[in-house]
Amino acid sequence: MSKITFIGLGNMGLPMAANLVKAGHAVCGFDLDTAPRDRFLAKGGRTAPNLREAVQGAEVVISMLPEGRHVRAAFEGPDGVFGLLPKGTLVIDCSTIDVDTARGVAGRAAEAGLPMLDAPVSGGVGGAEAGTLTFMVGGAAAALERARPLLEAMGKRIVHCGGAGNGEAAKICNNLILAISMIGVSEAFALARRMGLPDQTLFDVASTSSGQCWSLTSYCPVPGPVPAAPSNRGYAPGFAASMMLKDVRLALAAAGEGGLPLGRLAERLYTAMHEAGHGGRDFSGIFEELRQEL
Repeated sequence: MSKITFIGLGNMGLPMAANLVKAGHAVCGFDLDTAPRDRFLAKGGRTAPNLREAVQGAEVVISMLPEGRHVRAAFEGPDGVFGLLPKGTLVIDCSTIDVDTARGVAGRAAEAGLPMLDAPVSGGVGGAEAGTLTFMVGGAAAALERARPLLEAMGKRIVHCGGAGNGEAAKICNNLILAISMIGVSEAFALARRMGLPDQTLFDVASTSSGQCWSLTSYCPVPGPVPAAPSNRGYAPGFAASMMLKDVRLALAAAGEGGLPLGRLAERLYTAMHEAGHGGRDFSGIFEELRQEL
């Protein structure tokens, strides 16, 4: 059993922390909002009203936060975690943030004598709840071996991507592929409907032909062919379009000016979806936006 502090009890963090409790670990959860803390208490964890109390006695600190600025504030701020932990405490950040921030925070962790991993995830809320996430891990191999039993309690696949920041690099590139492929699949279904081809027929052909991809076979953006997909639940996330937009923008920022022409198109389309008030829908709901244009 490990003594763990989990920072960030949102849609992803709460079920991840709950799975650590199920695995028999002593987990103290912290979130700025009281409602997520109450939900974590109901799942058998304990909570603290502030970071200082939350990390007392922690052997491992895990975070799942929205953006790089939140990670910096939690770890490097005046009351940040780095100033509260004894040397040797393992730190794992599962947030999806920019590579520069991830590497900068890891560098300051090293200065404080704290081994740190960036370990963003793939699998969405469903994967977090089921404990089937994929972890893309950047950092030292020795730190990963310490973290492995904890990551295995929350996921089913762990990929060591290299040094600090490489987990974030892998996540950003993976989600760029996902954003673009979902747009392509959605356009194809919109066009098929216009030509009178049933959704199921296109699925039966493309899912066993050269058009096969995860966005089609596991997360089909039209209702029917894949019963577990968000398209059958009114596009309840899943993985919200606003979060996909954030990740696409991380990819564009990493690329700098020019390049990523499909990434820039994806950003325009998901921005339009967000500005239309649909950013809380699953990102596969881009189908509903695109079909209105045909």
